[in-house]
Amino acid sequence: MLSMIAFVTSSGSRVHDTDLPLLAAAAADRGTGGEVVVWDDPTVDWASYDAVVVRSCWDYLARRDEFLAWAASVPRLHNTADVLTWNTDKVYLRQLEAAGVPIIETRWDVATGDDLGDHAEWVVKPTISAGSKDTARWGTREEVWEHSASLVAAGRASMTQPYIASVDDEGETAMLHFNGTFSHAIRKGPLLERGEGVRQDRDSRESITPRSPSEAQHEVSQRAIAAACEALSLDEPPLYARVDLVTATDGSPLLIELELAEPSLFLPQSGGGADRLVDAILARV
Repeated sequence: MLSMIAFVTSSGSRVHDTDLPLLAAAAADRGTGGEVVVWDDPTVDWASYDAVVVRSCWDYLARRDEFLAWAASVPRLHNTADVLTWNTDKVYLRQLEAAGVPIIETRWDVATGDDLGDHAEWVVKPTISAGSKDTARWGTREEVWEHSASLVAAGRASMTQPYIASVDDEGETAMLHFNGTFSHAIRKGPLLERGEGVRQDRDSRESITPRSPSEAQHEVSQRAIAAACEALSLDEPPLYARVDLVTATDGSPLLIELELAEPSLFLPQSGGGADRLVDAILARV
């Protein structure tokens, strides 16, 4: 019997998500139906699919409660609604840090006069955010305090981290895992420029190239995924996980984010990643 997979996007993202055509083609190559559908389309019969895979629902930020309610109503959803709820607020980093995963030093909801540590620059962002929106790189404590206070005053939790200088040359490393198995890694070039403040249009700057990760990066990635499984009491790893890492001054990997909700998977740079993900989906059907 033909399996049917829904690859879920948002109405404004389907033409921008370069992963979607590759996933649909990989499904077709396996004799599987792969349809791109919009999460808030009321005409979709979600129960008709053997797997519903959240992909580029990038409008969820302004509608998080609605999005999570939708997720809770959908059968055979990957990743699950519990995972999406946990992962769409970056306070989950506290649990990963408590489990021994090395994260960037983070302060929460800093106010004027709070200690920021001895650093040359800092990054301030809301804990619920994506695509570097409402995020900025600052060189003075006053700018950090003001940005954090403005987020908190708007009812949003904030996080403040030192800017990791290696990003300017080395970029970030994104490690992609499907069903807990490593698939591929890419280099993301730096997005935050010194002195530009808050911007909402950095996606167009993304520079993505394949990367061969180190053993240390593999080890931290596996630790992060294992810690998330423990925190969420999961019997199996998430269908997909993206582990974003940077390099500390001592050369060790630090976790920026563990992306389990709607991350780009960088399939055009993956060397067969779409095939591996569809195989991972079918292994669960």
